[in-house]
Amino acid sequence: MQIGLSYAMSGEIESILKTTSAALLETVCGVPVYEIEPGILAYAGGIGKVNAAMSTQLFIDRYHPDWIVNAGVAGSFLDLPIGTVVLADSFVQHDVDTSAIGDPVGLVSTVNKVDFPTDEPERMKSILKALNVTHKTGRVATGEVFMTKGERADWIAETFGAILCEMEGGAAAQVCLRNGVKFTALKSVSDRLCHENNAGEYFNFGEAMEKLNTIVLPFAQALRDGK
Repeated sequence: MQIGLSYAMSGEIESILKTTSAALLETVCGVPVYEIEPGILAYAGGIGKVNAAMSTQLFIDRYHPDWIVNAGVAGSFLDLPIGTVVLADSFVQHDVDTSAIGDPVGLVSTVNKVDFPTDEPERMKSILKALNVTHKTGRVATGEVFMTKGERADWIAETFGAILCEMEGGAAAQVCLRNGVKFTALKSVSDRLCHENNAGEYFNFGEAMEKLNTIVLPFAQALRDGK
C-alpha cells in the first residue's frame, strides 16, 4: 500500500521532516517528493488549484499511490478554535461558474460534478477515533483566492454549505477521481472567516500545521496498514 501526503507548501511538511528519518527523493518541476517511511511519501505541490492539480498528476504518474491524503490549513466559516481538525467529507470548487449557459454554480465540466466526495469516510472517522483525535467533519470549498470575511465568504458558505475554505483540495480531489486513486483530506483551522482580521490569524499557521502533522503521520500509517 502506497500513501501520498499532499501539501501545498514545503513549510507545511517541515514538522514531519524534523521528527522522522525522511529523505528527499527528487524534485520534479519544482515539486519536492519525500519518503517519510516505507509506503508513505509526501510532496509539496504549490499554492492554488493549478499547482495542486499538476503536482498530484505528476505524483500519481511517478509513484502510483493507492491513496492521496491532502493535508493543510484552511479558513473556517465557523467560529472554531485555531488548530481544530476537520475531516473533509467532500469538496466543491466555489470559483467555477458556467451558470450563464444553464449549469449549476460549481459544476466542473468534463466530469460534470459539483460535489467531490472523499473516499471511505466512515473508515476515516474510525481511524481518527482509534487515534483519539477530536475532529469535525464537513464540506470544504476550494478556489483561487485567499478568502477573507465579507459578502463572498458568506455567499460560499450559504451556496455550498461548506465549513472550510482553502485553495488546493478540490483540484486534488478532481485529479484523483479521474485517475481512480482514493482520496481523503485532513485540514487544520488556521483562521476564521467570521473574524475581521482572519488574514492576520493565518500568519500563525505554523501552530495549526504542527498540530495537524502529529495526526497525519499515524493516520497515514493506519491507512497504509489497512486498519
